[in-house]
Amino acid sequence: MNGSTSRLSPVDASDWDAFVAAHPQGHLLQLSSWGQLKAAAGWSSSLLGLRDHAGQLVAGAQVLVRRRFGVAAAYTPRGPLFSGDAAIDQQLVRGLVAHAKRQLAVFLRLEPNLMRSDAAASVLDARLRAQRLLPVAPIQPAVSLHVPLSGTPDTLLRGMSKGHRADIRRAERDGVVVRVGTADDLGSFYQIMQATAARAEFGIHAADYYATALRVLGPRVRLWLAEREGEPHAAAFTALGPHTAAYLYSGSTTAGLRSGAQHAIQWAALQWAQASGAHEYDLWGVPAALADPAGDAAAQQDPLYGVYRFKRGFGGQLVCYMGAYDAVLLAPLYHWWRHRMAG
Repeated sequence: MNGSTSRLSPVDASDWDAFVAAHPQGHLLQLSSWGQLKAAAGWSSSLLGLRDHAGQLVAGAQVLVRRRFGVAAAYTPRGPLFSGDAAIDQQLVRGLVAHAKRQLAVFLRLEPNLMRSDAAASVLDARLRAQRLLPVAPIQPAVSLHVPLSGTPDTLLRGMSKGHRADIRRAERDGVVVRVGTADDLGSFYQIMQATAARAEFGIHAADYYATALRVLGPRVRLWLAEREGEPHAAAFTALGPHTAAYLYSGSTTAGLRSGAQHAIQWAALQWAQASGAHEYDLWGVPAALADPAGDAAAQQDPLYGVYRFKRGFGGQLVCYMGAYDAVLLAPLYHWWRHRMAG
């Protein structure tokens, strides 16, 4: 690339989604349907891109904007999608900052879909800092487990811990049946989510949000139900991105914890993701302290540690994202808002 591009401008959803699908860092959260989903939580979405002289998209971002009290926050989840060309990427950031200013944003948060281990991460970090962006804690998980989906279903099973393989077999032997749910099952799903949230003390979305997810993500999403003798024991939402499938939301009843129902769901979801052509299955977040090789002791104090132990048994590899970067646009309001920004 020679750095010669058009101005940053709106992109049609179909063109944008094709670009995301082809980009090495393309992610579920940059697809236009994810922007439609976040509209149910109060965000608006803009699809913005730079084109080369032939009219081909070379870089861009889905920017989500949330308004409060006459100002806004602007955010690119698992984005932008950079070109790798320093001049083009600098132009992209300048254009995104200008767009955020027009929205009266207090700040613009960029959250690239790159791992710390990627050679491009250190280069991008230096370029973003040179444009006076501040490194900050990300909204999306900083650390996750990714299960490689190469090979066969038997390969996936062999990659799991002995205990997880036993739990999957026990659930099947004890009559736990996993099926793909429909909109008619959202009531059961939400009851399980409410019970899990009360037991584990975490927040969940409103019921309408999950209904919107099932509708707008369409064939990319699966609602899973695990039942025993006709009674729901566990439920989960998984979704398929351009390269990676993701484990988004889940819950289990008290009986489901004993029956291994969630193990059975994840086994079904892993096979679905593999058959759908995903390269990896993202188990979506574990304690951030695990990014430090010596951080296991600190991670054990994290409320997510029990979830981490469950996820670890599926054979995933620990991955650390490069983090997030803020362009501060209204400094007096910045520190007030950044701690109140919802994901």
